[in-house]
Parts: sequence; structure tokens; C-alpha cells
Amino acid sequence: MENILVVGANGATGKKIVNLLKVAPYFKPIAMVRKEAQLEQFKKEGVDTVLADLEEDVSHAVKHIDKIIFAAGSGGKKVIAVDQEGAKSLIDISIKANIKKFVMLSSMGADKPEEAEDLKAYLKAKQEADEYLKASSLNYTIVRPGSLNNAKGTGKISLKNHFEAHGTISRDDVAQTLVQSLHDDAGTHKTFEILQGDTPIGKALPSVS
Repeated sequence: MENILVVGANGATGKKIVNLLKVAPYFKPIAMVRKEAQLEQFKKEGVDTVLADLEEDVSHAVKHIDKIIFAAGSGGKKVIAVDQEGAKSLIDISIKANIKKFVMLSSMGADKPEEAEDLKAYLKAKQEADEYLKASSLNYTIVRPGSLNNAKGTGKISLKNHFEAHGTISRDDVAQTLVQSLHDDAGTHKTFEILQGDTPIGKALPSVS
């Protein structure tokens, strides 16, 4: 069993990731949360937790961790401090801790934030974090979904390096894609976009070339 640190575990997508990892045969979730009040819900479910704030030193959070899913977000309130610098700081810490793989939840549009009509600052922060991860020595997968919705997941997606048109995808299917990306042979050193589609997630994910 590999220990998976879920950064942003208390978020809407983060909770789905934790739930998937709870029943996964190869992975054990460790929920990273920012506030003490958020710890109890995970403890009740038997999920190990760690209290850490991306605006501060989070070195303690990666102890005994094998891989990381970064699904944290400031909700547009602190895009530089959390979405950008918080992610970059964790990447640096992950290198020192010999983390085996870093799976980043990014966003469609992060490749060209200057073209965005809205969310430009957020997408620029995501771009900075993504590029920092790519330039690091870590094994990584960067997943860029379209607009997230709360529809029931299908277990199927459409995946491309870049879509010409924007689209939507359920949080369920994004969470499943992120968890599947933890596997050593799935999407290592790859960056791709995902939307709702017809291809089973396991088949859609690029394998190591």
C-alpha cells in the first residue's frame, strides 16, 4: 500500500478523491487539511489526517508519503499564495522527500491564461505551478479538466493534449482520473486535458512512452 497525500482533501473534489482511495487496493489516503475543525470528519471515516497550511511550511505533511495528489484551491481568494506559491513550495519539499509521483489538478486554459476572458489570474497561477512542476525532477502527471459539475460520474472521459472548444466534466470523473494517474505506468511526465466522453478512464490515460 502506498501512502497518498491528498492536498485539498476538504474540497468538493478532494473529498471524492479520498473516498476513492479508501477503497483502492494499492493506495491509502492521508487527508491534508488546513483547519482543525476539518479533521474530525475524516477521523470518523478512519482516514489518517495531517494539519498543514500551504501558506506556511508543510514539510511535516510529506513524512512517510509515497505520492501526492494536489487538488487544493483558494477559490480565487489567494491564487498567488495558494494555487501558485503553495504548490511550488510543496513541489520543492516533495523533491527533498523523494516523492515518487506528483499528480496535479490543474485547469483547462492554464496553457494560455492570457486568452481567458475571466479567471485570468487563477489560470496564470495554475500555469506557473504547472511549469514549475514540469521543470522539476519529480515524476508528474498534470490533469487539466474543463468546467467541473456535480453530475454523476460515468467512468468515461475524452482526453487530448488540447481541446479547441471548452466543455464540462463531472467531479466524479476528474477524481477518478487523478487516482488512476497515481499508477506508475499512467501518464508519467504528461500534461493533458479531459472532458466528458466515451472512453473508459483507464484506457484513455496515456501510458509511459
